[in-house]
Amino acid sequence: MKTSQSAALLVSALLLSFSSARTQTPTAASASTGTVEHIKIHGKLLEGNLAGDSPDRDVSVYLPPSYGKDPARRYPVVYFLHGYTDSDDKWYGPTKHWINLPAVLDKANAEPGNREIIFVTPNAFTRFHGSMYSNSVVTGDWEDFVATELVPYIDARYRTIPIPAARGLAGHSMGGYGTMRIAMRHPEVFSSFYLLSACCMIFPESLFAENSPKAESAKTFDDVNALEFLPRIVVALSAAWSPNPQKPPLYVDLPTKDGRMQDAIIAKYDANETLHVIDQYIGNLRRYRAIGLDAGDKDHSITDATRELDKVLTSYSIAHQFEIYDGDHLNHIADRIEQKLVPFFSKNLSFDDAAKK
Repeated sequence: MKTSQSAALLVSALLLSFSSARTQTPTAASASTGTVEHIKIHGKLLEGNLAGDSPDRDVSVYLPPSYGKDPARRYPVVYFLHGYTDSDDKWYGPTKHWINLPAVLDKANAEPGNREIIFVTPNAFTRFHGSMYSNSVVTGDWEDFVATELVPYIDARYRTIPIPAARGLAGHSMGGYGTMRIAMRHPEVFSSFYLLSACCMIFPESLFAENSPKAESAKTFDDVNALEFLPRIVVALSAAWSPNPQKPPLYVDLPTKDGRMQDAIIAKYDANETLHVIDQYIGNLRRYRAIGLDAGDKDHSITDATRELDKVLTSYSIAHQFEIYDGDHLNHIADRIEQKLVPFFSKNLSFDDAAKK
């Protein structure tokens, strides 16, 4: 972990983020808008998680404007992962939030050159306020759920083009981390991915030295909910990356014990931070048709980590799209999705219905 980065800078970034019965909601009263379906999916890989979260997960699905008009047409899919403290209903409605993804996608679809794509977002909000899209006995096997359960479920129930060339993966903040984590391990499922202000690629040790002792005060989930943001996210990271099935009711080992840093737990964190493990997955990353990453120049440690990821990919001669733009953790995400992410996938995903054969 980098000790030169400041946890104070990190907090300013993270505090900003962070049988299927269907209900349908038009995104607006116009023939050029898509439709959102809110469905529920049972995740076998999420069963029995020690936190007691339901394995029946809400999932929001954006169907583009032509989906209901052309019953013979098939579409590529982008699996979009939300951030820490967020949920699918915040991004897709009806819960009011700082962004409305269907409205952004409708706007993007009207732009010349963009093509219609299905977007899918599972609700990864947990009792720890986020899953980190990691495999853990505490929160469930979220990484494998997305790659091996969610994808085939969507392929079986919607008119997708069910091949890797027609599947993209993207996410914001914690969802950006999840995107990178899953993409590195599952090039057989996806062909392109895009990171929006991805968090958690590397952490300063000062984050844990300053906040883990505060997190130690949490003995119950009510205590976790009462924590300030950074101590709470330390507990969430521990649930994902350093679970301990012998320590109810939270079942976590924190980076400190009685205020002292635990090197063995820090090593577990290191083993899950993207920039520590990326070298093991270069062969997988070379298999991708397209990779995109960006961050605002005022996103502090996330900006630095995104720059570092660009350097690593460049050092391995892995082609990718990269930009640091004028912005912070939230203020231009809708613009980036409309102007960068949708064109990226419109260009790089397969729209060939016959390709599935």
